[in-house]
Amino acid sequence: MSFLFILSWISLAIQITFMTLSIVAGLYYLAELAEEYTTPARRCILFMISFTIFVYLLLICFEDFSWTMMLCGLVAQGFHFSIMNNFPFIQLLSVPLIGSVAMLVINHVLAFQYFTSVYVPFTQVLAYFTICLWMVPFALFVSLSANDNVLPTTVSGNDRLMGSSNPDVVSNYFSRNKKVGLLSFFNYIKETLLPGRSKKSF
Repeated sequence: MSFLFILSWISLAIQITFMTLSIVAGLYYLAELAEEYTTPARRCILFMISFTIFVYLLLICFEDFSWTMMLCGLVAQGFHFSIMNNFPFIQLLSVPLIGSVAMLVINHVLAFQYFTSVYVPFTQVLAYFTICLWMVPFALFVSLSANDNVLPTTVSGNDRLMGSSNPDVVSNYFSRNKKVGLLSFFNYIKETLLPGRSKKSF
């Protein structure tokens, strides 16, 4: 029996490894889709935000959640709508993004306080967290790389003042812009950890 116990731990480690690789592959695929199809991604995220607001309204009508919990959830969706005004351009230090991150933390604190004081089945708690707290921020996080390959249309004022040596807007953008999205992070990991394959020429 002790050998079978050791095998169970080995199989658990293998299962966790495969699950992690599957999640990473899925995130990479979603990030590529969001980068390639920015307009459908914007529509999909706007639908998620509208659906979450509709769920909050139904929770206000049919459940006895605290008002602060519901109002903070609706305020978070307002910040999400503000982020979508300039999609796919998402500024990391903008007020809507900082506000949405702050409301995400506050909503988690309020949800943990409520669900530890009132007994609710685990499946219902998971449903609340998934639909009301995680769905829209996860979609926004995956689509952060969507603005990496969006071309600029004008030269910024700083480039004019500094007298950039490269007058071409597109070339100047690609030479100075540093990508910080999820897809660029996965590409960096892929280039660092996985060996490159050399193509055979016949």
